[in-house]
Amino acid sequence: QVQLVESGGGLVQAGDSLRLSCAASGRTFSSLAMAWFRQAPGKEREFVAAISGSGYITGYADSVKGRFTISRANAKNTLYLQMNSLKPEDTAIYYCAARTSPYYGGTNPNDYTYWGQGTQVTVSS
Repeated sequence: QVQLVESGGGLVQAGDSLRLSCAASGRTFSSLAMAWFRQAPGKEREFVAAISGSGYITGYADSVKGRFTISRANAKNTLYLQMNSLKPEDTAIYYCAARTSPYYGGTNPNDYTYWGQGTQVTVSS
């Protein structure tokens, strides 16, 4: 069983930055490919970014490419999402997710077995 706990969300203005963290426990962290998803009110959960267990392979949704950076510190069992140049349309609950394989998981939420409880990000205009 893998436990995931997100933190770092909050209320910011457009153009500001935030860094989300996801603390993992229950399994060797480097054996888990990870991802961030988000869900805005009234919308389906959507892919944001993903990273392989080693951290060498990453991928991003077109909507965040160039503004967000996913990274991980395997020695600290922690996943990060650095979010720069935030826009009001980035407002959502952000979830981290873990895949029980170190190989890059991609954009499909069904490929991820474990999920955190989410952290709210609100960007005002």
